[in-house]
Amino acid sequence: MSKLNKSGETAVQASMLPVYIVSVATFIIIFQGFMVAPLLPMLSEQFGTTVRHVSFIEPAYLLGYGLFTLVYASLSDRFGRFRIIVFSLFMFCLFTLSTAFVNGVNQMIFLRLLTGIGAAGVAPTTISWIGDSYPYEKRGHALGVFFGAMAGGTAFGATTGALITSLIGWQWLFAEVAAIGLAILVLILMQQKNIFGKTKAAVKKRDNIILSIQSILSTGRAKRTYLYVMFNGMFHSGIFAWLGYFFYKNYGLNEFQIGLALLGYGIPGLLLGPLLGRLADRYGRNKIIPVGLALSGITVLLLSQNFSLAASHVLVALLSLGFDLSHPLFAAIVTTFSSKKGIATGLFAFSLFTGYGLGSLVLSLIVNIGLDSAFQLFGASILIAAVCSIFVFRNEK
Repeated sequence: MSKLNKSGETAVQASMLPVYIVSVATFIIIFQGFMVAPLLPMLSEQFGTTVRHVSFIEPAYLLGYGLFTLVYASLSDRFGRFRIIVFSLFMFCLFTLSTAFVNGVNQMIFLRLLTGIGAAGVAPTTISWIGDSYPYEKRGHALGVFFGAMAGGTAFGATTGALITSLIGWQWLFAEVAAIGLAILVLILMQQKNIFGKTKAAVKKRDNIILSIQSILSTGRAKRTYLYVMFNGMFHSGIFAWLGYFFYKNYGLNEFQIGLALLGYGIPGLLLGPLLGRLADRYGRNKIIPVGLALSGITVLLLSQNFSLAASHVLVALLSLGFDLSHPLFAAIVTTFSSKKGIATGLFAFSLFTGYGLGSLVLSLIVNIGLDSAFQLFGASILIAAVCSIFVFRNEK
């Protein structure tokens, strides 16, 4: 399905079908990441401990995921995208299934750490593969599909996870997610030639990952882009982490209703991801990125005004749209930093998940000024970043 162009790089795939197939793996991984949060009160009762104790299952997962993206990045350059995606997805399935059989919260925390470590290779390696397979002027469409799958996992994880748990229990939820992951793994194995062709690893074994990272970060363009990736991740993670409490405090919603309210966060990316990617390819990332950042900031400032429940549902969807108009575009830019795309996208994933952790932490530290005031501070900060981005990304196409 793929062929090499004159420069030796893989030419654009005949269709977007390979992207959809590989992106489904990221969907199920993000799904299981977001399905855990609504389960914390129930798990604390079952394990006879505090919600605070159980809550460590989330940072354990994010810590393992974030730190090991750089490890998989180097390995995917050395040993090929296919091998790393298959290995990482298999480990994800194994540890997710094992979590269904834990009998204590500490065991679950440990297995969530291992799950994050196992799953960390799929998303950054997929971005690297897209960079290998699609030219820059078409890459926005492919990345739009990928981030649409990520948005879909975000949208349905909390809601569907809570619903399934209420019907069959959390143990079967983990077992079913592992089974779905295994089915996706089998599909990728069956479609190996159609998806990955005969592309080979780009980096020789003697290359040093530290030196490669230093080389990528030696340019101001790379430093500024990764900084925006981290800051945008901080903004969206901090706001999303407190949206559940926002709906509980202001509208008295229960856990399942909160899940439905948060469903809108991923819908725009799921439905419009490919279209938004094509817009970036056509009109330029330098024009779309400031719009996405500004939309995010304005949305959060409006949320802090506590309008009607229906209006807040719409604003949550618009907040998600702001993410979809910025983060996939950053990913496309990152793939141009080096021929060692695995390391470049590994830095992207590392920056993103570091931002996720810092964002929720920072908002938690300042929330004593009031949730509305904290939202306003975050919203004003991203608006300033939006204005600066006009100049930072003015030369991006």
